[in-house]
Amino acid sequence: MSSSLFLLLSLLVPTLMLEFRYHDNREIEQYLLQVSADNPDITHLYSIGKSVKGQQPWVLALGVRPRHHAVGVPEFKYVANMHGNEVLGRVLLLQLIAELVRGYRDNETWSLQLLNSTRIHILPTLNPDGFDEADTNCLLGQGRLNHNGVDLNRGFPDAFAGLRKQQLNEEQREAEVRAVIGWLRSETFVLSANLHGGAMVASYPYDNSDQGSVWMVSPSIAPDDDVFIHLAKAYSYNHASMHKGNLCVDSGPFQDGITNGYNWYKLEGGMQDYNYIWAQCLELTLELSCCKFPEPKELPALWMENKKALLAYIQQVHLGVKGQVFDGWGRPVQNAVVEVKGRRNMCPFRTNQHGEYYRLLLPGNYTFKVNNNYILLF
Repeated sequence: MSSSLFLLLSLLVPTLMLEFRYHDNREIEQYLLQVSADNPDITHLYSIGKSVKGQQPWVLALGVRPRHHAVGVPEFKYVANMHGNEVLGRVLLLQLIAELVRGYRDNETWSLQLLNSTRIHILPTLNPDGFDEADTNCLLGQGRLNHNGVDLNRGFPDAFAGLRKQQLNEEQREAEVRAVIGWLRSETFVLSANLHGGAMVASYPYDNSDQGSVWMVSPSIAPDDDVFIHLAKAYSYNHASMHKGNLCVDSGPFQDGITNGYNWYKLEGGMQDYNYIWAQCLELTLELSCCKFPEPKELPALWMENKKALLAYIQQVHLGVKGQVFDGWGRPVQNAVVEVKGRRNMCPFRTNQHGEYYRLLLPGNYTFKVNNNYILLF
């Protein structure tokens, strides 16, 4: 066997060996390590911290410059298994990794374009401790919470919750929550999705509201509501059936297979709103299966139902406008406020250390305003 053929086979082994089943946390770690070792030119494996029990939430970054941010290349992320007993996302993200690597190695145009223009971060399990404790109950079951018995999707700072609930120091928050907060500070994420189970719908901000403690059945509208609706439909209509909106007997119906989060139910301390308000990263919550723990025999079909949508959603990170802000001497300006007229975000969108800004916008005419008379380049 020639050395070149041996190299080709070694590159393909991780994708070919990925079975449709539920891999435990150790198996996921080993798989990610192998993919990263075999594909160092397009992948980079890193951890964002530790769980309560000391397990590492591993992230695989994919792109032609996987180790570091490149100016003009947007950062995208998928997160799964925030609730330990909602497990389909783990399987889908491992299959997505395999598909991205396979497509790139086979010189398929869609993968080459995606990895050349985007840095994609994939976190298959945010709550590995919960997964270890999970049972296979379809609707309820244990394992939803982390090892401390806390719902991670209720543990983030909430802009609507009032001052009393904002007094919790960051170090008092759950280890997994702190890991995500630190992750968001380390990268300029533009678009994200959080994969859940137990329903079939694409949910978008806001999840909470300033209407007080009494929940009112009405949307809580974000300044970028039009973009969020577009993003949610981009997933639901590229999914095999989510857009039908009536797939689960115990939830819905959802018109177009999407919903404003608060209009569905009130959620305080969610990761979705935190991403959008404090990290200027637009995030959806994707509920991808009526059953929280689908039977293994259903996994191949569920992958095929979601494959096109997962890839189409990543491509949405290139919507709108991106550019840099410079001062009069041609130096990039960090922390400059870049506002779009008519969109009053709670926390204004600001440039990163490279002077970059990314604004996901639908086609149209917009007026931009930059503070302190800096020079805005598209």
